[in-house]
Amino acid sequence: MSDITTSGTRTATGATRIGRVRFFMLGLVCAAVLVNYLDRAILGIAAPSIRGEMHIDAAMMGVVFSAFSWSYFAAQIPVGAMLDRFGNRIIYFLALTFWSLFTLAQGFVSSAAGFIGLRIGLGFSEAPCFPANSNIVGMWFPRKERARAIGIYTAAEYVGLGFLTPVLFWLLQSFGWESLFIVTGVIGLVVAAIWIAKYRDPHESHSVTKGELHHISAGGGLTGKNISGGKFRWADVAEMFRHRQIWGLLIGQFAVYSTFIFFLTWFPTYLASARHMGWIKVGFFASLPYISGFFGILFAGWLSDMLLHRGVKLGTARKLPVILGLLGASSIIACNYVRSDNVVIAILSFAFFCQAMSSSGWSVLSEIAPAGKLGLVGGLFNAAANLSGIVIPIVIGFIVQDTGSFVGALLFVGAVALIGAFSWIFGIGELKPITLKHHG
Repeated sequence: MSDITTSGTRTATGATRIGRVRFFMLGLVCAAVLVNYLDRAILGIAAPSIRGEMHIDAAMMGVVFSAFSWSYFAAQIPVGAMLDRFGNRIIYFLALTFWSLFTLAQGFVSSAAGFIGLRIGLGFSEAPCFPANSNIVGMWFPRKERARAIGIYTAAEYVGLGFLTPVLFWLLQSFGWESLFIVTGVIGLVVAAIWIAKYRDPHESHSVTKGELHHISAGGGLTGKNISGGKFRWADVAEMFRHRQIWGLLIGQFAVYSTFIFFLTWFPTYLASARHMGWIKVGFFASLPYISGFFGILFAGWLSDMLLHRGVKLGTARKLPVILGLLGASSIIACNYVRSDNVVIAILSFAFFCQAMSSSGWSVLSEIAPAGKLGLVGGLFNAAANLSGIVIPIVIGFIVQDTGSFVGALLFVGAVALIGAFSWIFGIGELKPITLKHHG
């Protein structure tokens, strides 16, 4: 192959002529994300069996579901600063290794307290994942490809949850709930080994061509090594909270994740207890909303980049899929008013398609983050999401415990989605980098 750095023409062949290393790195991110969400979701699948075996009531199960997000939330700002300081490769490897070990250990637990302890460890370990993903896409992809890249790795969440859910239910029935944690833990350790062997940032990579680096940097990719924000300062965090953009993003992301948390935790229980479905039916029906979500996030990435390509303003192109998604996700309330299982699954699948669309908000972070603080902004953004991971499972648990039904729970989740849509519409404003007075 001849050196393509001089080829300013013939771009019609796109990535093939420019180089494809960035897509290989994106593939590694997808593998990590798939394992990440499998490790979170299997407790929801195992929950009815675990509750029966360990005699855990709905309110306590809500606390068990929530425990992951206690530490995940608390760790976001520190891990954002660690990513800015130490880089993606090492922090991601350590995260993958430890979250896989905490997952594996859950297969040997015999009490609610044991689960709470290990879920706290899992939360700490998984905390760097999405801020690192945002960093990696910001480094490896030009602006015009970024929303689609984020859509692809976010879709990996739904690949595991959607296409593998029937397999997980088969494991549950064949080998018991313990097998879910042991199998996914081992898979995670394999992915960790592949990650440390293969992942590099652009400035570290020996396989990326000068042509591909030019393509990335000319399009706004952060390919250089001097992108660290240096020392972490609480003053920077405090000043970010003086900006309306940050509040709009954080309230919006709390809402985006609230619908997702319902599906990740209480959804299989809802199908089994409120809709009285058998395990085989639950396994099949539980996969359908996740498969819809897979297409929803891909559609959002395509829509955002297509609008940008056609000359639509950056703010509109990035925000519209999120706003439409949040409005659509509120349709989950309609499940309270239909009897047919098939119609309920259709509504839930549409709501989750829309929820997945709203997950594309990560593409906004690289547009508003102060110089050198993308990891920190990503940490705050993810902290807001996982504040809902703390609140939503417990609120739903108490609603179900007090009322004996999921009607109030679905109303609550739908209302939060509507609040998030208004936050994105009125709170975020123009997409432009925040300037920190204390940043020097």
